[in-house]
Amino acid sequence: MKLDFMTIGGIVTGLVAILGGNILEGGHTESLLISTAFFIVFGGTLGAMLVQTPLPIFMLSMKRVKWLFQTPDFDKKNLVEKVVNWSKLSRKDGLLALQGLVDAEPDPFCAKSLQMLADGGEPEVIRSILEIESGTRESRELAAAKVWEGAGGYSPTVGIIGAVMGLIHVMNNLADPSSLGGGIAVAFVATIYGVGLANMLFLPFANKLKSHIGNQTQYYEMVIEGILAIAEGENPRNIESKLQGYL
Repeated sequence: MKLDFMTIGGIVTGLVAILGGNILEGGHTESLLISTAFFIVFGGTLGAMLVQTPLPIFMLSMKRVKWLFQTPDFDKKNLVEKVVNWSKLSRKDGLLALQGLVDAEPDPFCAKSLQMLADGGEPEVIRSILEIESGTRESRELAAAKVWEGAGGYSPTVGIIGAVMGLIHVMNNLADPSSLGGGIAVAFVATIYGVGLANMLFLPFANKLKSHIGNQTQYYEMVIEGILAIAEGENPRNIESKLQGYL
């Protein structure tokens, strides 16, 4: 995996723009750092995420946070080279020669595809099995991305709840002017946290994950097309030309 500087740069740029703008307007950074507001928004959003999501999907969504900062390794150019080499080896030594490559293949999907090919499976049977597995993986990954998409929807609403709670606190303490400032601050900062987390983190996270998932799905489509072409005995050059169309 490669470090994704776009995610890091985007988060830093957004924070600098907001905090810098606040300072330029004469505000103080400390006024935006209210733990009560953050606790309300983050805790409320997390609770909503847990209610909406089955545990396995929630755990997968947490695991996929890594993809936001480290680009998953779906190297299509390298895959084309690998498939062409598999094709050349099978034409030279037969499909059974691919058996020796199965254990060395790091991607489970590619390893399974090679194993089915080495076992002499019929092309249509191989296609059916691999397409079902690829589709199932894509569905699970998209469900994990929707967890973050859902968080982006809940966060602003929870921020409004925090704002209303702050205003209730203000109304209950009108006789004590010294306590009004804190309540008003929580009200407005909770709204900032809710909208900020949604639009700077949660929704961008969901969209970036969807982009990586689309790339993963296309990578597996290339594997399927390559494996089937080898099973049907196509010329390695034709296989290379076919897969080059994905690049």
